[in-house]
Amino acid sequence: MPRLAAFPKAFMQALCKDGSMTVSEWIELAATLEIDGLEWYAGFLEMEDRSNWVRFSKQVESHGMVIPMLCCSPDFTHPDPAFRRAQVLRQQHWIEMAEALGASYCRVLSGQRRPELSIAQGVQFAVESIEACLPFAEERGITLIIENHYKDDFWEYPEFAQQMDVFCQIVDAIDDPNFGVNYDPSNTYLAGEDPLELLRRVSDRVVTMHASDRYLIEGTMEDLRREETGAVGYAKRLRHGEIGKGLNDYDAIFSELVSKGFDGWISIEDGVDGMEQLARSVAFLKKKIQEHWG
Repeated sequence: MPRLAAFPKAFMQALCKDGSMTVSEWIELAATLEIDGLEWYAGFLEMEDRSNWVRFSKQVESHGMVIPMLCCSPDFTHPDPAFRRAQVLRQQHWIEMAEALGASYCRVLSGQRRPELSIAQGVQFAVESIEACLPFAEERGITLIIENHYKDDFWEYPEFAQQMDVFCQIVDAIDDPNFGVNYDPSNTYLAGEDPLELLRRVSDRVVTMHASDRYLIEGTMEDLRREETGAVGYAKRLRHGEIGKGLNDYDAIFSELVSKGFDGWISIEDGVDGMEQLARSVAFLKKKIQEHWG
C-alpha cells in the first residue's frame, strides 16, 4: 500500500527566500494532516545549518511521520565541465543531507535547457553526472530519482528533459538498482504531452510519485500544445489546484501503477490555496489508494 507525504508547495518563498515561515512551523502545520511523511526540500533556508538536519528529522518523527524523500535541483547540463563537477559535489552534499534526514530517496534532474545545448550533448552531460553520483548514493542506501520536471522555482530556463522522448533517453541510459523515476503527471501537461503515455513508457521504473493537479485557466489543451515552450503555457494557461478536480485521471494513473507492482511513496504537491485544500487532496488520495490497492 503506497504511503502519502506532503510537500510545502504553497510556502516555498516563505521557507526558501524570505524566511517568513520556519521549518518547524511547517512541520507543525503538516502534522495536522492524515499523512505518513514529509517530502523535504534541500533549499529550505534553515538547511544551510547542518545541526538542523537531525533536529528536524526528530521533530517530524515526534509526530509519527518520516522524511522519505529529499527534493533537489542539480543542474547537470551546463557546457562547462568544471560547473558540472561542482554540481556533482553539490548533489553528493544533498545525498548526505538525505541520509541524515533518514530519507531513502533523493531527487536528481537533468538540468536547464540552455539554448546552445543539443539534445545529444544534454543527454550525455546528464547521464554522466547522474552516474557519477550513484556510487556515493549507493554507499548510503539512497536511491536517486529523476523527475519529469518543468522548471525549478529558481531556474532561468525550463528542464532540459521536459519533453518525454528526452526524459526517456536519460532513464533508458541508466540501468542501476539505486536509480528510478519520480513520476509527476501534471508536469507532462506543461510539455504539451499526455501524462498517461509517459507513465506507460516508464511505469516499470517508477519508485516514487508526485501527486498534484492542474487546471486550465484560459484556452484549451490544444492551445497549450501549440505554445512554443512549456514555460509560456505554464505562465498563461495552467495553475496548481486541488487533486481530483483537475486534468489528471487518477484512476487510470493508479491502475497502471498497480499493474507494475508500485508500492512506493506518493508526495502531494498541493495546498497553494491553503491547508484546507491540502487536507481535501489528502482525503481524495487516501480514498483512491484504498480503491486501487486496498
